[in-house]
Amino acid sequence: MGRVALPNVNSEGFQQSHTKRTKLTIQQLKLTLLVDTRANAILDLHVTTTRKHNSQIAPSLIKRNAENVAILLGEKGYDDRKVRAVAREAGVRPLIKHREFSSLHKAWNARLDGDLYGQRSQNETVNSRLKRKYGAFVRSRHWWKQFRELVVGCLTHNIEKAL
Repeated sequence: MGRVALPNVNSEGFQQSHTKRTKLTIQQLKLTLLVDTRANAILDLHVTTTRKHNSQIAPSLIKRNAENVAILLGEKGYDDRKVRAVAREAGVRPLIKHREFSSLHKAWNARLDGDLYGQRSQNETVNSRLKRKYGAFVRSRHWWKQFRELVVGCLTHNIEKAL
């Protein structure tokens, strides 16, 4: 497969809710999507129940999809030296805003290609569409079924976009 022009990494929260005897249990699932902004198709996903930071999840997504990614768009949550290094090692150009701790970071952000970086919002559209169409809750109780439920939603999204 050829290299995809502009994949974008973003994470979104989904809730798992069910009652256990009389107590209501609500936990958060973190779904991280790698979205092709040209086709609005989901290339890969990562699901976790832990509170992993985005910069800890992104390297595995980059490594798994390096042959399909040319430029990686990401929000400030993915600003990490390791993420940038992994992307460059894989031959991927990271287009990630810097967290602004100094005037140098502000200058780097000002130099970002606005047209390319502006396409990052299409990932938010995919996240919003998934939640609107399939709900913000997973109904399954078991982890592997919850994962499967999210994967089926992503696959269905891709099929609908292809038709």
